[in-house]
Amino acid sequence: MEVVLLEDVKALGKKGQIVKVNDGYARNFILPKKLGVEATSKNLNDLKLQKANEARQAAEQLAAAKEQAAKIEKLTVTLSMKAGESGKAFGSISSKEIAAAAMDQFGLEIDKKKLVLPESLKTFGVHEVPLKLHKDVTAKLAVKIVEA
Repeated sequence: MEVVLLEDVKALGKKGQIVKVNDGYARNFILPKKLGVEATSKNLNDLKLQKANEARQAAEQLAAAKEQAAKIEKLTVTLSMKAGESGKAFGSISSKEIAAAAMDQFGLEIDKKKLVLPESLKTFGVHEVPLKLHKDVTAKLAVKIVEA
């Protein structure tokens, strides 16, 4: 019997695959647990439509991420930090503070987890901070740190 998998099944296949299994395995395990459906023409057509819909949604998300990246690249977030007598910075700027400043200054909602900051910013000047918007789209956000 051919079955279209609705979920990943260990040692059998991934979601959306069409696999050939024994009739008993399909009737007693896969179908009752709703891990798959029989590969009829209706179910195959539904699978094809579902894959097309997922591809369209993925393309829309990618386009939206590219559009947002273009907007972000033009912005510069300014933060201030205290400095000592020798001009050395006290403290550091974290991704949480950068996200909060972007919201305050531009109304731009950035998830702090999407900021790729290996370590906190501890020096004055302009820093390029990568922002992972999508698995294929990374924007560079300019962060300017000035003395308070």
